[in-house]
Amino acid sequence: MPNKKSAQKELRKSIKRNVANKKQKETVKKLVKTNLKAIVAKDAGVKEALPKTFQALDKAAKNGVIKKGTAARKKSRLMKKVNALSK
Repeated sequence: MPNKKSAQKELRKSIKRNVANKKQKETVKKLVKTNLKAIVAKDAGVKEALPKTFQALDKAAKNGVIKKGTAARKKSRLMKKVNALSK
């Protein structure tokens, strides 16, 4: 347990941030997983769900929850699979 007042506040802040980051990461994972399941099931509505997933990925990257390259890689791989579906 921190002794100084400022250290106690930093602990509270880090706990709040940790919860927020974890929630955002779980949201991204859930959306990506949902899209992947839809791709495997050859669902036609995948293209309509992609913008929401891309938005979540970009937001997570902007906030530093995931790295920019990770977001770009996930978006690229999803798009590649969706494009292969339509062929």
